[in-house]
Amino acid sequence: MKKTLERMAGEYGKAEYLNISHISVSHIYNLKKKVSYLSSITSYQKTNKGKGKAIGVRCKPQPEGKPGYIRVDSIHQGDQERQKGVYHINTIDELTQWEVIAATEKITEEYLLPLLEKMIASYPYRIINFHCDNGSEYINQKVAEMLNRLLIKLTKNRPRHTNDNALVETKNGWVVRKWLGYSHIRKEHAQGINDFYFECFNEYLNFHRPCAFPTEVIDKKGKIKKKYYYQDYQTPYEKLRNIPDVQKYLKEGITLAMLDGIARRNTDNEMAQKVQLARDRLFDKILAA
Repeated sequence: MKKTLERMAGEYGKAEYLNISHISVSHIYNLKKKVSYLSSITSYQKTNKGKGKAIGVRCKPQPEGKPGYIRVDSIHQGDQERQKGVYHINTIDELTQWEVIAATEKITEEYLLPLLEKMIASYPYRIINFHCDNGSEYINQKVAEMLNRLLIKLTKNRPRHTNDNALVETKNGWVVRKWLGYSHIRKEHAQGINDFYFECFNEYLNFHRPCAFPTEVIDKKGKIKKKYYYQDYQTPYEKLRNIPDVQKYLKEGITLAMLDGIARRNTDNEMAQKVQLARDRLFDKILAA
């Protein structure tokens, strides 16, 4: 929030944000305590383990400064009175935190495969690695064949390494649950939610929402710890743009000038307002159904 306020005052030259941009982070937390959030947990479904022939490599991906190593996870919006809820598919790049979210009625091959291809195609740079947990919706022959065709390596979580997919699981809570909540949403609304994601929400996340990027520090005991410094907060696009020779990672036909145009056509708060209005319209339709 503080970084966004500073960007509104400095990056976009909005004078009305100049004073409030000096607010302290601790005071922002104090103000947030006065805001009530409606959240009701209904039910959840455990991920099914894949069976049969081993598919994918069990390892932790090592981007080594390259974008294109994405983490993937599914989020279920719960069941209610035998009515299945919608599924959210969340993907995030480990290096840049570029995030693409989609929604689907079911996580069967018929629904999931074309959706995954659409999500991968929406990234402005080439995808090198696709990493997921051991759920059968991703660890199967059809997904493996699709990734092989796209020349993307498939990797999966290692045993007894619960933080292998920690980045995307963190985003599940701080992004998807924060904006869509925990309440049951019927699967029939998947298309409307998907339109919301691809028309404005994914753009807001990648061009206008600052993220925390860690710095690895070795402590006195020789252990590596991650520190989050305020000056390292930036949007995923800013992180991408700061990669040396970033143009060589971009897909054919994608240029920095094109991406700059997307980043500059709305201010952070203008885009956030568009997203909030679009979400309100979406929930009006969901509640009226």
